Amino acid sequence: ALTWTRANADRYGIDPDFFRKQDIHIHVPSGAVPKDGPSAGAAMVTALVSLLSGRPVKDRLAMTGEMTLSGVVLPIGGVKEKVLGAKRAGIKEVLLPADNEPNVVADLTPEIVGDIKITYVHTLDEVLEHALQKEPVAQPLAPAPESKVKRLGPESPRAIH
Repeated sequence: ALTWTRANADRYGIDPDFFRKQDIHIHVPSGAVPKDGPSAGAAMVTALVSLLSGRPVKDRLAMTGEMTLSGVVLPIGGVKEKVLGAKRAGIKEVLLPADNEPNVVADLTPEIVGDIKITYVHTLDEVLEHALQKEPVAQPLAPAPESKVKRLGPESPRAIH
């Protein structure tokens, strides 16, 4: 997700200097919610582009999809469970990989889907087109100014030898 965002930064109004001046670490602890598989790739890209561009994610939107470095959104497992979870959470639109459409047709009746709009996507560009508001409403995250903190070196009186 980070590599794709970095490679496509200029297309989404993200300052390319950000990646030269800052390191980003994404940590997904196990916590109380078990996670496995790569199905959060599209969501991670969306979160990064939103944060770095200042464009918020639309309300009541959920998404899933594995991603490639070239920006293709790949199918995932557990579609029925994910759509049902979105419905329980009050989600109004779900972005799903286009290749998962047969799963939706086979496993989810209109009664189960209810009033959730399902949008099928092929690429991360399509994900971002549907997921992000058009205009920034916040200042994008910018590189932090150079630190004024002095680092302890071997000649420092407080250095531990």
